Amino acid sequence: MDHMQAIRSFVRVAESGGFARAADSLQIPNATLSKQIQQLESHLGVKLLERTTRRVRVTSEGSAYYDRMHNLLAEVEEIETTLGRSKVGVRGRLRVDTGGSTARAILIPALPEFQARYPDIQIQLGVTDRTVDLISENVDCAIRRTADDPGLIARRIGLLPWTLCASPAYIARYGVPTDPHQLVNDNFPVAGYFSKSSSAILPIELLVGDEPLTIKPRHAVSVNDSNAHLACALAGIGLIQTLDLNVRPSIDRGELVVILQEYRPKPFEVCLVYPPSRVRNTKVRVFSEWVTQIFSRLVQQ
Repeated sequence: MDHMQAIRSFVRVAESGGFARAADSLQIPNATLSKQIQQLESHLGVKLLERTTRRVRVTSEGSAYYDRMHNLLAEVEEIETTLGRSKVGVRGRLRVDTGGSTARAILIPALPEFQARYPDIQIQLGVTDRTVDLISENVDCAIRRTADDPGLIARRIGLLPWTLCASPAYIARYGVPTDPHQLVNDNFPVAGYFSKSSSAILPIELLVGDEPLTIKPRHAVSVNDSNAHLACALAGIGLIQTLDLNVRPSIDRGELVVILQEYRPKPFEVCLVYPPSRVRNTKVRVFSEWVTQIFSRLVQQ
């Protein structure tokens, strides 16, 4: 029995909550994974997992074993990486998850720089607007707008501003609002954005002096994709509030015009979040340092 591999297999099953997902993340057959767990349980003389046809439950002995082993695996990885760093550098797969806008406008254009700096790290970029379960899905880190999950470590990496804008054709037809409260009537159509998870339409957030103002206009059209949201603005369907990075190229080309700029809300924090087991992960550390640099350049532009 490969003892360390068996431990890794058990930790993945405990974190993912099932054999199929664990086997997939480890890229080994389900039968191989099951055999490794059986050999580990036989070696230890205790039952680590209770398996039924519907689910897998970690036993009390398995829970105690997991608490020690997942920290040990993180230490082993850090030691091995540190010892080999002077010869081969940081290497291995790094799974990162982020939203479509951040991936398209920030990460992917900058990735050649990261690849040149760390050629032995293979980035696996998951692009989704849903909140991924980092632990069960074996994701190393994620870029998020919020850091409200107490089970994850969060590090602020930057700020992203909002922009309210409309097309020249829209302005020619409806004019330009001069006061935020004008957005609540039908004289200035708004194209909304609704959450893929809750279907709730996001309000327009503005800042009047030092006081935040939330506006919930009527939406003739609403979408749940940033590219479609941009398309609505370009087509003159409605004005939109979105991340500046989504519309800045169109603004620079004159396809969109910034509206009510003096009422722009505060930018929101962007965080890199990762499971506690990745605290000593060298790949996460170097990615965190690099992506912080990328976001700092956005602020300087």
